Amino acid sequence: MSVRVRYAPSPTGYQHIGGARTALFNYFFACSMGGQFLLRVEDTDQGRYFDEALQDLYETLDWLGITYDEGPQKDGAYGPYVQSERSDLYREYAQKLIDSGHAYYCYCSASRLERIRKIQEANGMAPGYDRHCRDLSEAERQELDKECPHPVIRFKIPIDGAVTVHDELLGDITRECKDINPDPILMKSDNLPTYHLANVIDDHLMKITHVLRAQEWVPSAPLHALLYQAFGWDMPKLCHLPMVLGQDGQKLSKRHGATSVREFRAKGYLPEAIVNYISLLGWSLDDSTEFFTLDELCKVFTLQRLNKAPAVFDYKKLDWFNGMYLRKLSHEELLGQCMPFLLESGLIKEPVGKEITDLLLQAMPLIQERMHYLSDAPQLLAFLFNRPEQYDIACAIPKKMELPAVMPILPAAIEIFSHLDAKNDEELEQECRSKADALGVKIGQFLQPVRVALTGSTVSPPLFGSMRLLGKEESLVRMRNLQGTLEKQTS
Repeated sequence: MSVRVRYAPSPTGYQHIGGARTALFNYFFACSMGGQFLLRVEDTDQGRYFDEALQDLYETLDWLGITYDEGPQKDGAYGPYVQSERSDLYREYAQKLIDSGHAYYCYCSASRLERIRKIQEANGMAPGYDRHCRDLSEAERQELDKECPHPVIRFKIPIDGAVTVHDELLGDITRECKDINPDPILMKSDNLPTYHLANVIDDHLMKITHVLRAQEWVPSAPLHALLYQAFGWDMPKLCHLPMVLGQDGQKLSKRHGATSVREFRAKGYLPEAIVNYISLLGWSLDDSTEFFTLDELCKVFTLQRLNKAPAVFDYKKLDWFNGMYLRKLSHEELLGQCMPFLLESGLIKEPVGKEITDLLLQAMPLIQERMHYLSDAPQLLAFLFNRPEQYDIACAIPKKMELPAVMPILPAAIEIFSHLDAKNDEELEQECRSKADALGVKIGQFLQPVRVALTGSTVSPPLFGSMRLLGKEESLVRMRNLQGTLEKQTS
């Protein structure tokens, strides 16, 4: 039997990092088993649906490198792959459940349901539908049809007994029928299906063999099993993936930091880093291997290596992965990745000419080791395009020094770096050290005012390389400008 899996998100929000992991695990499993990976859009919640969420889904999968064998915009034998285009199918199969006695029409108004909810709450009763319409006579139903021509369809949960489903990771899951949400709605009054009905029908008709989804769906598994039994269908194998939690042990949410893939992308994470890191949330190959490419994960992924315990999302660990992947890029690749951030910041403008491109390419070796995210590039490179107009005097004064002791540094530096074009970095550094010793300061203290003069900041790419990119004359102008600013402070 060929493995067929699917990723079936609802386009009611931007793609969450947990959803991306679910998509990846399904994709890896299909690849590793020589099977097919399907994309299905579950858009029956029209009240919360929005077009940008659907576009975000496609862009996220493309950015992560996930390709699907069947789905929207890709021909397949089991389409359409968008649920809102399958309404006739759901109505047909819901009617089959009614005809077989497994479902019924419900005419209860919203006000009645709210009244029942309040009564249950006041009396400490379990919430849920009271099955008021479950055993209506045909005459009663015909009369109610006149008052409510668009009833919902509810599923008959057995009153007694229990349901057991097997999970590939968690083992057997058993639930008493009395503890399952009583008689859930399958078809809404707008003739659209609920998640449970559409999900089961689509998985069966699309010949899905394995369902890999988040553990938050575990409570739904017994209900889905009952639906499969009612239709007389075999249920796909289930594997509920470990939860992704924040450092506080709670489900990962915005209070922990970025959670949507688009947020990570906007901050400047590489897709390779995201794929590598989130693939290790609840799965591992062994106790030591940390780095995997997408293709490698497609070959080595197995369900047997999944962990039952929840995984903790560590932003610092992800940052470390991103930094490692940034440093693996060639200078040309790094510039290509940084370019959208440089353009968005307004630091450079299109069309980007050869002179600017060459300058930026020369700057890549200087900033690569200092980057955590691609979005760091504009700030690190701003000094190349913007001469500091004013200086923070406090930044120019090293710790444990006073302004009078700083005053001799810049004239000495100007003298040394007036020979920038004639000497190499080692020679310049030695001269700086000798001069620092003569002035009774440390080399870091000597170079801090120089760094601030060139970049306006105490943090910058390597100083000598930055100076060479600026050129000797521009570097000297900036040092003289800061020197003049400091002199005004003492006058």
